[in-house]
Amino acid sequence: MRARLPDVEGHVDRDGVEIGYEVHGNGAPTLLLLPAWTIVHSRLWKGQVPYLARRHRVVVFDGPGNGRSDRPQDPDPYGHEAVAAAAIDVMDAIGTDAVVLVSLSKGANWSLKLAVDHPEHVLGQVFIAPSVPLAPPSGARARSVDTFYDELEDPQGWEKNNAHYWLRHYEDFAEFFFSQCFPEPHSTKQREDTVGWALETKPEVLLADAMAGMPDRDTVLGWCARVDSPVLVIHGSEDRISPLSRAEALTEATGGELVVLQGSGHIPLARDPVKVNLALRDFVDRVAS
Repeated sequence: MRARLPDVEGHVDRDGVEIGYEVHGNGAPTLLLLPAWTIVHSRLWKGQVPYLARRHRVVVFDGPGNGRSDRPQDPDPYGHEAVAAAAIDVMDAIGTDAVVLVSLSKGANWSLKLAVDHPEHVLGQVFIAPSVPLAPPSGARARSVDTFYDELEDPQGWEKNNAHYWLRHYEDFAEFFFSQCFPEPHSTKQREDTVGWALETKPEVLLADAMAGMPDRDTVLGWCARVDSPVLVIHGSEDRISPLSRAEALTEATGGELVVLQGSGHIPLARDPVKVNLALRDFVDRVAS
């Protein structure tokens, strides 16, 4: 049961890949809530859309690979240029000239790309738990990057972040991954939701996404230097996916403002939506004024 149904639903075609979008509300300015990693879709924003749509037009779209969008197994549609271009296609389809961009995790890279290529369309940017290459992961998560394509015997913990394990035990990987996204107590519902969304796609799609790669550190720093719109960064102090040092580096590189949510993990918008929504509201009010 959805708290709010969309006012408009549609699709855009991005180089033969259908991208599904929804529009909620009609107030100004428009907020564009970007996709995160392919393992989830736009229902991830369900704690934000009903609240924000009371005052603003709120647009969400499913990146390629999940939700109402196609699930290609070619890496090209998952690159940062392609996803940023899909966001522009959605803006054109709904007839909006400028938006406040809101991103989670990997979506930070798409937000930055869109902002530097089309600054006239961006009023401001909110980055939640940004997964940008401005600081490395640590510990076992960092080691899993190096062994991602290796055949491992009896993977445990972050060793499950592995191409072969995804193909053989995708559901178990999803359960492990989201247990790390939500370290907060009493997060059973959030873990169940996200694992369920993960099972709406398949590991071959995630592998295509992985092969698309990510921008490197110098590229992202170059983007940050060109950002001329207001920036808010929100990060949980207990984030096990993307370290707080990334948020600090992004804040410094863009001249933005950092809000640290004590005790929050990687997806505070689901686990602590009231704090996130109020921070979004205040930022958008400042941008609009």
